[in-house]
Amino acid sequence: MGEHLPGKDFEAHNAAEVAATPEEIWAAISTGPGIDSWYMGRNEVEGGIGGVVRGAFAGFEPEFSITEWEPLERLAYGTGPGPDGRKIAYEFLVEGRDGGSSVIRCVTTGFLPGDDWEDEFEAMTAGGALFFRNLLEYVTHFAGRTATPITAFGPQVGDWDRLWTALGAELGLDRRPAEGDRVRITRAGQTTEGVVYFVNPQTLGVRTADALYCFLEGFRGPLVVCHHVFTDTGGDEQSWREWLGRLCA
Repeated sequence: MGEHLPGKDFEAHNAAEVAATPEEIWAAISTGPGIDSWYMGRNEVEGGIGGVVRGAFAGFEPEFSITEWEPLERLAYGTGPGPDGRKIAYEFLVEGRDGGSSVIRCVTTGFLPGDDWEDEFEAMTAGGALFFRNLLEYVTHFAGRTATPITAFGPQVGDWDRLWTALGAELGLDRRPAEGDRVRITRAGQTTEGVVYFVNPQTLGVRTADALYCFLEGFRGPLVVCHHVFTDTGGDEQSWREWLGRLCA
C-alpha cells in the first residue's frame, strides 16, 4: 500500500548483548507490567498468536495484533494499515548465551504517510533508540521489579538548544548532558543522584537507584517525559507537568 501513497516504508534495527536471561527478557517484552517498565505509557498483553498488545498514553490507545509468539525466543506484533496507509510492527528475537547473557534483536517496520514523513521518522527513530536502551537498562538493573510509568507533556518549545542546556542546568551541569555524566534529579524538595545512560539529539535517559527518567523531544513541539519509577516516591503525571512548565518557562 505504501507505494501508492505519499510517505515512506521504513525498517529499523536494534541489537545488543545483555547480562540477562531469556526468561527475564521475555517477561520484559511479553507482559504488561514488563513493558510498563521500559516503554511509554501503560500496557496490557493478551498473550499468544492472535492475542493483543494494548497501550495507553496521552489519550492514545493503540492495539497491536500478536503474529508470532514463541516464548523465550520470538515475539512479533503490529497494526494493520489505516486509511492513510499508516502501520507499524515490532519483532523481538531473543537468543540465550552461555553464562546467563542473551542477545536481543528488535526490528521495527511500517509505513509513515504524508509529505512530512522525514520529521516523524527522525523523531520515531530517536525515541525508538532510547526505548531499546531502556529495555537493556531494565533487564540489567531492575529485572524482577516492575515500574509505574509516568508520561507527561510540557509546553511547546521554540528553542531546543536552549531547552536542552536548561535541562542540563536542572540536572546540575553547565551544559547539555552527555552519556556518563553524573547528575541529580530534584523534585518536590527531594534530590536523587543518577547517571546519564543514553543521549541522542532528541532524547536523554537518566538512571537512578529506583527509576529510569526519560526526556524526549515530542513530535511537533513539546518536551515529553516518559519515566519508569520503581518506588512510590517518583511523583505523578501532574507533578511532572508542573516540573516541565517551570523548566520550559
